Amino acid sequence: MAKAVDQDFVEYVIKSIVDHPEEVSTDRKIDEMGVLLTLKVNPEDMGQVIGRQGSTARAIRTLLRVIGAKHNARVNFKIEEPEGGRVPRKQMDAPRDVDQVVDEFKL
Repeated sequence: MAKAVDQDFVEYVIKSIVDHPEEVSTDRKIDEMGVLLTLKVNPEDMGQVIGRQGSTARAIRTLLRVIGAKHNARVNFKIEEPEGGRVPRKQMDAPRDVDQVVDEFKL
């Protein structure tokens, strides 16, 4: 492939959808299995990259297969998990009584 079209494509798409585009980086390796693109993003952007039930990541992989087929190469796409594993969701406040919630509405 000339000038790593697949890598440029991934970087363009991912930088367009994340909140921290300056922290997007890709690594491209070629071996007997084909091309492996490894993506690193800010941990806060993982949800945007993966999408609901993996739909965004699946769509990017599908498009990469098309690009690879066009250039007679097999392209695999890996998203690196951030250090320390998954980022925990923000913890909700302590459980509240229904009366406390209703009082907030000031009905």
